[in-house]
Amino acid sequence: MPDLLRIARGAGMLTLIVVYAVLVHHANVSAPAGRLAAVLALVPLFALGLALAWNAAARVLGCSLLAIAGVICWAVWPVIARHAGLLFWLQDVSLMLALFVTFGRTLLPGRKPLCVHFAEMVHGPLVPAHEQYALRVTVAWVVFFGTMALLSTLLFFFAPLATWSMFVNFLVLPLVALMFVLEFMVRRQVLSDAGAGHILDAVQAYSKRTH
Repeated sequence: MPDLLRIARGAGMLTLIVVYAVLVHHANVSAPAGRLAAVLALVPLFALGLALAWNAAARVLGCSLLAIAGVICWAVWPVIARHAGLLFWLQDVSLMLALFVTFGRTLLPGRKPLCVHFAEMVHGPLVPAHEQYALRVTVAWVVFFGTMALLSTLLFFFAPLATWSMFVNFLVLPLVALMFVLEFMVRRQVLSDAGAGHILDAVQAYSKRTH
C-alpha cells in the first residue's frame, strides 16, 4: 500500500505540473497581459507559502509570506496583470540559478561536490575513480543549469513570448530527465566495477535521512 500511495502521489504531482504548464503556455500565447496569466504567475508563490504554513516548523514564515504576498498583490494588481510574463521568466530563471548556485558552491575549495555527497549516501566511502566521476557530474549539472538560465533569458528577451514559453514549459523538464538518463547510462559504463546503483537511489537515500 505505501508503494501505491507513493505512485499515486507522484502521478498526481506530475499531472498538476503538466496541467499548470499547459495553462501557462496557453495564457502566454493567447493573453499574456490577462487575468489568467497574472493568477497563474502568482500560483507558485502562494503554493510555497501554503506549503510552509502546512509545516509546523515553518508555519510562521509561511503565514507571513502569504500575508505579505496578498497585500502586495492587492496593491499592485494592475502592474502584475500587465507584466505576468516577466514574473514567469523571473520564476524560471530564479529556479535555474538557485540550482546552479546549489551545485556550483560545492565545487569551491574546501567543499565536497554535491554529487560526491549523494554518491556517498548510497555507496558509502568512494573509491578514487568513483569520487572523480561524481565531481565531473557535479560540474556537468552546474553547466546544465547555467545554460538553461542563459537560454531562458535570451529567448525571453529576444524571441517571441510563445517560443520562450514553449521552451520553459515543455522542454526544460524533459531535458532534465534526459540529463539523468544520459548520466545513468554513462555511469553504468564508467563505474561498472564500482556499483553504479539505480538512478533514484540517491533521492531515496536523501529522503530517508530527512524523515
